Amino acid sequence: MKQFLLKLHGQPNNPVLIFLFSTIVCFTACRKSDDPFRGNNNPAFYSADVIDKWMTLEIRMYKDATGIGNGALARPFVYSGISAYESLDPGLASWKNKYNGLPGLPETEKFKRYDWSASVNASLAEFNRSFFTPANLNATDLAAIDSLENAIYSTFSNDGTEVLNRSVVFGKSIADAVFAWSLTDRYIQNNAMPYTPPVGPGLWVPTPPAFAPPQGPFWGNNRPIIAGSDDNAQSGPPIPYSEVPGSDFYKEVNDLYQASKVLTPDQKNWAIFWRDIPGVTTPGHWMSIIQQIIRQTHSRLDKAALTYALVGICLNDGVISVFKTKYIYNQVRPITYIRNVIGDATWLSLLTTSAHPEYPSAHSVASAAASEALTAIYGNIGPFTDHTWDYLGFPARTFNTFRDIGIDAGNSRFYGGIHYQPSIDSGLKQGRTIGTNILFRLAQFEDSKK
Repeated sequence: MKQFLLKLHGQPNNPVLIFLFSTIVCFTACRKSDDPFRGNNNPAFYSADVIDKWMTLEIRMYKDATGIGNGALARPFVYSGISAYESLDPGLASWKNKYNGLPGLPETEKFKRYDWSASVNASLAEFNRSFFTPANLNATDLAAIDSLENAIYSTFSNDGTEVLNRSVVFGKSIADAVFAWSLTDRYIQNNAMPYTPPVGPGLWVPTPPAFAPPQGPFWGNNRPIIAGSDDNAQSGPPIPYSEVPGSDFYKEVNDLYQASKVLTPDQKNWAIFWRDIPGVTTPGHWMSIIQQIIRQTHSRLDKAALTYALVGICLNDGVISVFKTKYIYNQVRPITYIRNVIGDATWLSLLTTSAHPEYPSAHSVASAAASEALTAIYGNIGPFTDHTWDYLGFPARTFNTFRDIGIDAGNSRFYGGIHYQPSIDSGLKQGRTIGTNILFRLAQFEDSKK
């Protein structure tokens, strides 16, 4: 196993990576004798069906939610994933001493049995009831939360009422603690702050067709889930702005412009596949991906919950990091430069330009970070085909590795006409660093052993 992990990361003399990935593999493949969970009731004995059903509903809710920006749906993703993971009471494998600003979490009663499917079901229902309200979700979807919770609960028959009640109370207590913690991440305050974008050559301005105001200018000040997740990750300055033909900046824009005029059907499909809006949103797309991976690998409840939580952490902290970078540099979008400098006054990108600065690509950062999480958990499961958009008739896309998914998502933005290639490359590097930082910090369980 160690030889495989070393080959995977190409750092044969790095003991940190040996420890990091050995810890994750030990957690996801442990037997009863070395169970990291409390007691001997290992969640690996349970089906992941409860998480699968909740993911299906959450994907639908992300699609239907109003008043929540695309990237902002990484918040319910990550907090619900953490609720699921910690409601398994993972003992020494708990991350409760690693979460940024979380004072503690409820614990199970010693020497008492719990039904972990019941605990997870109650936890996910409780969190979603708290997060989604009539202010951001329709009545049908809100009612579906209670309906799904009750439908799943009705299937539990192996444990008596006492065990089920105890499990439900514990799961809800975890969700309540996680939701209270979510309210202190400064998203609500930062999202309400007024912002006037700077003005000058090469700086972002609202873009057609909506000319919407800037989104998320203070998102980079939100509290990340893991402190230090973007240490040494921030992308350096972009290529210096210039309107001189032949300059490096002019060339990177012109490369995109020329490519946009000769897009192949495959390149158009590629861009649209990762458009995500309108659709299930970017966090919803990633939830669909991990749902498919969990099914393909026949993962049990423990590994499914780990995947849910870890990918969510990487997405959430990746989004915070990239928005911090975006509003440091406030780089102009391609559509503005192509119309005003290159001189094609009616040019439109294939995808609608998002209402925030160009550098770096948010899809690249978030997707690369999420891909690192999947690589750490599953290694290389062989070809994976993403069927998220089958219901819309889009061609599915197949990948040989999880990192290929992140690269594919990033590069799609070039063909969509909304990101320069250097911004994509910088974003992928930033995301990989964030993912590695998170994995490193969560692999250190010493604090939870005290």
